[in-house]
Amino acid sequence: MKNRALILCLFITLLTLACNKPPSQTTTATPPPTAPAAKRYHLTGRVVSTDKRGSSVMIDGDEIPGFMAAMTMPYTVKDLTLLDKLAPGDKITADVVVQGDDSWIENVVVTGHTPAPPKPITELHIPAAGDAVPDFKLVNQDNRQISLRQYRGRTLLLTFIYTQCPFPDFCPRLSRQFAEINRQLESNPALYANTHLLSISFGPEHDTPKALRAYAFTVSGSKSAALFQHWEFAVPSPADLPAIATFFGLVYEKEGVVINHSLSTAVISSDGRIFKWYQDTDWQPADVIKAAADARYPAS
Repeated sequence: MKNRALILCLFITLLTLACNKPPSQTTTATPPPTAPAAKRYHLTGRVVSTDKRGSSVMIDGDEIPGFMAAMTMPYTVKDLTLLDKLAPGDKITADVVVQGDDSWIENVVVTGHTPAPPKPITELHIPAAGDAVPDFKLVNQDNRQISLRQYRGRTLLLTFIYTQCPFPDFCPRLSRQFAEINRQLESNPALYANTHLLSISFGPEHDTPKALRAYAFTVSGSKSAALFQHWEFAVPSPADLPAIATFFGLVYEKEGVVINHSLSTAVISSDGRIFKWYQDTDWQPADVIKAAADARYPAS
């Protein structure tokens, strides 16, 4: 009888504890970040050329109101079979899709053909290792005249941008990559002291020193003028731009406002010669930093 009473007492005790037990804490998994919504814009234009290796098509595009001015530039395509259906001079319509750091075109429709596709105003020149870089003159973000010769003795990392470029995987990406290069070089005092960054605009009509200064602070994440001791932003005169663009393999075109782009980034050794040249944004900051280190002691 005592055993039954003991078992009953124990059962009641356990039941009481169970009833008064605080509810279990449920762990809610943090949902993965959602991809930014894609924005779509209707494009009309003419095919200049196709590049299957680069998965892109160069299009002389008309103005897209509220998004971008008329410009000739390469557009990424995800369906490579599309490139087999396009030819220089084809009139097309397409959807430009911008999502996060990427952009591409889809829903391409050929609507006609023109006998002669537009031609860029510069002829393509491929910078080769060892080419001597001319002493081009520019005006920097402080409205001060500079020249490429003044960077002799340091490795110069140079790229071309346009501050109003609307595509995240073109000028904005180049500027983000240069910002990362600048940050990483700061952790290597010896290499930092022996390098200099220079972003050159190919839009002199809009990219005044004041505009370049504001752009520099935005893309660098800094509001300190000390930024410009290592990374400058500059623009050539309209008269000097064609020669600079030609030497560095930059293709651009002027239609109302200057905008066109191919891409061009160069590593110039301390003796003023091309050490490495990149024609796209496929490189990583580590690639350019390594090239800068390798160029520090150029072959005599």
